[in-house]
Amino acid sequence: MWEQLLIETNRGSFEVFKSGSGEPICVTHLYSEYDQRGNLFANQFTDHYTVYLVNLRGCGKSTDDTSIYTYSMSDSVEDIEAIRHSMAIDKWIFAGHSTGGMLALKYAIMHPESLMHIVAGGLCASSDYMNHPDSIYCQENPNNKRIKEIFTMLRHPNTTLEERKSGNKEWTLMSLYLEESYEKMISRPNSGRTVSKRLDYFSYVELPTYDLRPQLAKVLTKAYIYCGKFDAQCPHQYSAEAASLMPNATFYTFEKSNHFPFVDEEDRFKEFIGSTYAALS
Repeated sequence: MWEQLLIETNRGSFEVFKSGSGEPICVTHLYSEYDQRGNLFANQFTDHYTVYLVNLRGCGKSTDDTSIYTYSMSDSVEDIEAIRHSMAIDKWIFAGHSTGGMLALKYAIMHPESLMHIVAGGLCASSDYMNHPDSIYCQENPNNKRIKEIFTMLRHPNTTLEERKSGNKEWTLMSLYLEESYEKMISRPNSGRTVSKRLDYFSYVELPTYDLRPQLAKVLTKAYIYCGKFDAQCPHQYSAEAASLMPNATFYTFEKSNHFPFVDEEDRFKEFIGSTYAALS
């Protein structure tokens, strides 16, 4: 089990879970809620780093005060910075997957002085992926109608736990290279429940104008960008594009992965993380 911390900052109180040892690394996702079981993505880093798994504003026991601050990427980065300051960490690494990866790009733009490097994947630096037919979020994708039904069901307050589990399973299976990978996922301790109010903020407020590409050329932070070749959420070309725009980025492709290479190709993903640690050393 991960150790629970409640961190008091000048922007509110935040729930953080800690595991591992070594250099500090912050891990989070833009609209996921974690608990003491940790997370399959965050677990990949515990062999090399002290991992701080953060519940952002509105998640878990973290503050949900939005009278001044919002669920935006910018405010999320500033919240993470407030956590870092409160824990007296000079610099750390930031790792994020999917919208967590997008948040990593935003962090590197806003506060490069706080970062040793970033690890980010399954991402896009703009909203263009929403219009690519290979993405399940595009209207032209054959799975788009069903994913919208699942999101509607997950948002409804009367949806039962079994219905939520079934919907989340469908969503996950759309994003795995091999169906048998799902059994591996559910057999391990994991958390990361979707927080609908944060997902809605991202989808309806931030995503329509989301485009970090013009700023990435000025980001000198070392970046390890990765993606599964068959990513059905943010197609491979978008992570490649983000890496190509960043002067100090290295791009890794997982040839037999969909959106979750840390599940589809877990051993190779661990090697990838090990290589980022070796470079840091």
